[in-house]
Amino acid sequence: MSLLDKLVVWTLPLVPKTIVRGFASRYIAGESIEDALRVVEELNGQGCSATLDVLGEFITRREEAERAVQEYLAALDRIQQRQLDANISVKLTMLGLKLDVEFCLGNMKRLVTRAGENGSFVRIDMEDSSCTSDTLHVYNGLRKDFDNVGCVLQAYMRRSLSDIRHLKQVHQKINVRLCKGIYVEPRELAYKDMAIINSNYVRLLEELLTHQNYVGIATHDERLVWAADNLIDRLKLPKDKFEFQMLLGVEERLRKMIVADGFKLRVYVPYGRQWYEYSMRRFKENPRVAANIIKSVLSRK
Repeated sequence: MSLLDKLVVWTLPLVPKTIVRGFASRYIAGESIEDALRVVEELNGQGCSATLDVLGEFITRREEAERAVQEYLAALDRIQQRQLDANISVKLTMLGLKLDVEFCLGNMKRLVTRAGENGSFVRIDMEDSSCTSDTLHVYNGLRKDFDNVGCVLQAYMRRSLSDIRHLKQVHQKINVRLCKGIYVEPRELAYKDMAIINSNYVRLLEELLTHQNYVGIATHDERLVWAADNLIDRLKLPKDKFEFQMLLGVEERLRKMIVADGFKLRVYVPYGRQWYEYSMRRFKENPRVAANIIKSVLSRK
């Protein structure tokens, strides 16, 4: 990140929330489940699948985890009632991972059970490195009884290749969303050079696809989309063995091109009252968007 980008990121928290919200509306469905379902219907009409994410993480009380469980259960039921092509994605720190790992596992069992009853699927999001081992522990615990659950691995983490190989040994087949990774991590744990991260992404993708694991290829980087397409063609994989995934509001032109090529594409649809915290993290990842927000403030002044 350049010095100018760092200055933009440092300035961002000074921007009024009303202005941030205007920019954030492109990336967040809204505050309510109705807002999210409306967006999912629109995406389904465009030929895209979706995954719903209730915004929130790192809760500090068990009652907060229970509220999150109830909201996700309601989301699963509403998806089924409206016959939408969607599933859910869950951050484990929202379900009590940092309070008690087994408590969190119990909460996840409730969600995966309901998802199974509804013919749906639950994706466990990956968070920062302090959560990685416990997150995979919960995933492994769930896989003893359930097949309709998947995890996320991050290409910038140095441990991801060994994690993939361990998971394959334990479970034979796994369902993984592969992304680059967004959290700020020390160099000892995560690659910093983008060329290395991209190369590692392709390496991990090949490790997964060669052994016929289902992969959510999560990227907005057209270079990685091309590399994935090339790998898929070389392996002669049928289109039901993988899908592309993108965030709501990001690289919509590329998204349409992927769908036009006949590939399945799933859009990550976040919603909830904690829109501001999510938005600030996303804008800090993309200083160009943050710079536009600051320009908007200056132009008004």
